[in-house]
Amino acid sequence: MNAKDFSLSTLVLEILACLVIAGCTVGPNFEAPTTSAPPQVFDRTQAAQAPSKAVEAGFNTEWWTLFNDPTLNSLEQQLADANLDVAAASARLRQSRAEQRVAGAAEYPTLDGAASYDRERGSPNGILSLLGVSPTETQSQSASGATPLGVAPLPGSKGSPAYNLYQAGFDASWELDIWGRNRRGVEAASALADASYEDRNAVLLSARAELARDYIELRDTQSLLRIANQNLELARNTTKLTQVRVHEGVTTDLDVANASAQAESIESLLPTLESRCETTINAIGVLLAEEPGALKQTLDEALDVPELPAQVPIGFPSELVQRRPDIRRAEAQLHAATASIGMAKADFYPRISLNGSAGFQTLQLSSLANWASGQFVVGPSITMPIFEGGRLKGTLHLREAQQQEAAIVYKHTVLDAWREVDDALVVYDAEQRRRDRLTEVVALNQRALSVAQQRYKAGAVDYIDVLNVQKQLLDGQSNLEQSKATAAANLITLCKALGGGWESTYASR
Repeated sequence: MNAKDFSLSTLVLEILACLVIAGCTVGPNFEAPTTSAPPQVFDRTQAAQAPSKAVEAGFNTEWWTLFNDPTLNSLEQQLADANLDVAAASARLRQSRAEQRVAGAAEYPTLDGAASYDRERGSPNGILSLLGVSPTETQSQSASGATPLGVAPLPGSKGSPAYNLYQAGFDASWELDIWGRNRRGVEAASALADASYEDRNAVLLSARAELARDYIELRDTQSLLRIANQNLELARNTTKLTQVRVHEGVTTDLDVANASAQAESIESLLPTLESRCETTINAIGVLLAEEPGALKQTLDEALDVPELPAQVPIGFPSELVQRRPDIRRAEAQLHAATASIGMAKADFYPRISLNGSAGFQTLQLSSLANWASGQFVVGPSITMPIFEGGRLKGTLHLREAQQQEAAIVYKHTVLDAWREVDDALVVYDAEQRRRDRLTEVVALNQRALSVAQQRYKAGAVDYIDVLNVQKQLLDGQSNLEQSKATAAANLITLCKALGGGWESTYASR
């Protein structure tokens, strides 16, 4: 390369660099939507009447610790690394980040190295004939007086003989992003990676909530099983009492039959409750990628439904949009759709690339590395759309419509979030008040059963009265335990609606 060639190429590069610097990024710039929480949603905290109250305070992202249950805490700690749905979502996140890197490569030049060896011979009947190479006569010179194409003919050879051609060098290309098409592509890919990240967070949050619900259901079923066994023991004792009274001639076999039927009815509940315990343990095992029965030893011990905390910190209204993964995912998707409009608009403008190649070419391998064998090509290329049959306009309209849809989806997602939080606050307070009333009902039923049993022993009432009171007590106890479990499940729903439970385990982007 001589000085004149070098200065010319330098001038071309400087001109193109100026174009890049002066270039603009077409299309709309994304602006994050602004949303504010409806004041009436968090006003629910002031109107709550239940003992466990939601309060505006710093939200605990590890919300399951509110139950103060070591077993549940241990299971939740295992979930993030063990759950297969979370693992699949993490794999999708890695794919999305890889696509982001692929999109980012368009902003940089490409450089390829190549080397080749060819054994060639030109056809005397082809282009060589224009140079005076005859297919039948020995040619030592072309018609122009120069050496014919290829190596010098050997004595006695006809036309152009075969020759060796060695080549090695580099090819480079760089599309100048004058209109910002590549930058918009990177922006869209980055937004989609953020959406994939939030999708992973949403999957983890759902898995945590499902695990907590299954755990509460297991403890509820174990409590119902314990109540059924207690009532079964009571029914069997009552059956023995009726048998004694029949033997004493105080009553008839009707009381024995009724007492036995009550005991059998209670006992019929046991297989269903026992099987429900087994299937719930298996459901928890699937969430932790364990085989059926693997957690039986850990969870088989019957425990009560965890108590509710005195207070449930729910954060502050301004934090909800930043914390819920579905809202953040919808925002990221809106961002990607907005950036795609810029890509579509950039396609209307010329695309300029700087291309070049440099290397060595020789007929002798020994001289391949000599500067005399050097060659280079450098220069810009430009392509401009002239007629596309409406493809570019159609693509632009498509991207604009997709952005409008993404904006609508975002608004709908935010509204759903407010509704879910408001509903969760309402039902959490209501179920606790129902539980408190059921607690009174059970206390009254226990007192009524004690009185009925005493009166039956004294012969003041028929056994049918004792039977009715016993059924009411069993129903009341079952309803109370189910209400405790429902209140706990409602707390889980509230925490899920608030959007926490993933920051501490997968905060890095």
